Amino acid sequence: MAEKTLLSNAGIVTMDAQRRQFDHGAILIENDCIKELGKSKDLFEKYASEAEIVDLRNRWILPGLINTHVHTSQQLGRGLGDDVSLLTWLHERIWPYESAMTEEDSYISTLLCGIELIKSGVTCFAEPGGQFVDGMARAIMELGIRGILARSTMDCGEGLPPNWCESTDQALQAQVNALEHWHGKANGRIRIWFGLRTIFNNSDNLITRTKELADHYGVGIHMHVAEIKEEVEFAQKTRGATTVKHLFNLGVLDDNFLAVHCVWLTDEEIDLFAQKGVKVSHNPAAAMRVLGFPKIPEMIKKGICVSLGTDGAPSNNRMTLIDEMWLTSLIHKGRLLDPTVMPAQEILAMVTLNGAKSLLLESEIGSIEPGKKADLIIINPNTATMLPMHDPIANMVTSMRAENVESVMVDGKWVMWEREILTVNEEEILKEAQRKAESIVKRAGISLPSRFPKVG
Repeated sequence: MAEKTLLSNAGIVTMDAQRRQFDHGAILIENDCIKELGKSKDLFEKYASEAEIVDLRNRWILPGLINTHVHTSQQLGRGLGDDVSLLTWLHERIWPYESAMTEEDSYISTLLCGIELIKSGVTCFAEPGGQFVDGMARAIMELGIRGILARSTMDCGEGLPPNWCESTDQALQAQVNALEHWHGKANGRIRIWFGLRTIFNNSDNLITRTKELADHYGVGIHMHVAEIKEEVEFAQKTRGATTVKHLFNLGVLDDNFLAVHCVWLTDEEIDLFAQKGVKVSHNPAAAMRVLGFPKIPEMIKKGICVSLGTDGAPSNNRMTLIDEMWLTSLIHKGRLLDPTVMPAQEILAMVTLNGAKSLLLESEIGSIEPGKKADLIIINPNTATMLPMHDPIANMVTSMRAENVESVMVDGKWVMWEREILTVNEEEILKEAQRKAESIVKRAGISLPSRFPKVG
């Protein structure tokens, strides 16, 4: 790619502070950053002689989508958690699966997940915690996208696989080691955060020391919070307060705290989140499976920054953030019987600017503005599923499919062009992923019942 690239003749949704939208716009990219944007005619006359011209007539340009909660290490476990209770899901499927993984398995799993993310327009994601940060980070370097990685961190709890049992000191040191080795690598595309799995498996000592370390290193904390009713009851019984109130009492709720799911929050706890600047990742598909319906419109009304995530493959099966936008546009209208809640422009903000704010990256990504990173996606709306475009913003939220994402740019480099992944060999990864997945299930001793009689 030339040092300067001019993307011209496109519709552009900037998601900047003024929410500007261009019908015939252009973006000048220099190296890894957005240099200038404006009307296509003006920028073409100014830069045609010095920039590579990419004509995007009949296309739209959006900021890269940001998935704030996805378990990349669970990608090879797709289909293992369908149609079972939560305890069966956890103790008989997911924990055995994850604890049987190797670093190489995690690497292939992240590559496979990354391909699905790229093909659905995601340029940046947050991983709440696998066991092998090294494997995940290697994959991110090769894929060319952004990853906010964390280690799945637990120092207590019943039923943990033996190879996951470790002391608080060991759990914290492993995270510090990963951060000091990987944070800021790949031109800043890799960031390391601290992870807390759930209050079921995190001691108060681990929680408070994690907050101290996150503040020391200037990074965030990623934690599943108030995910299920039983969790809140467990916290009340063992800690003397609900999950959110206990975290508040420990002093860890802050603007660098990303709370995921947050299904079982009271109005008072929503106020605590707003007061402390806590960010929330809403995962509608995973929530609908078994968790419940969080009060997302109420959180937004209180000024809480809410973003979207897919969760992991065994919780959702689709790592397609575009589908989460569509679900978000529906379920809260139905819950409140109010068709005006969660308008399309709000949902689009959740996967762009709010995603960036949730990951403490709003100065770098999340909108199309001069000085920000050139993380962009090209949308081809010319399909039977997306036309006509009476209301482009609504179409992008409720009608767009993954196949409408034509090309993806991260850090000023194309990682997908016209649906072809350019950074890794997709065909080889698909084959290796199937082999690895079968091997993990065999080692873990997971046996799935046959749904229909087999013949022949």
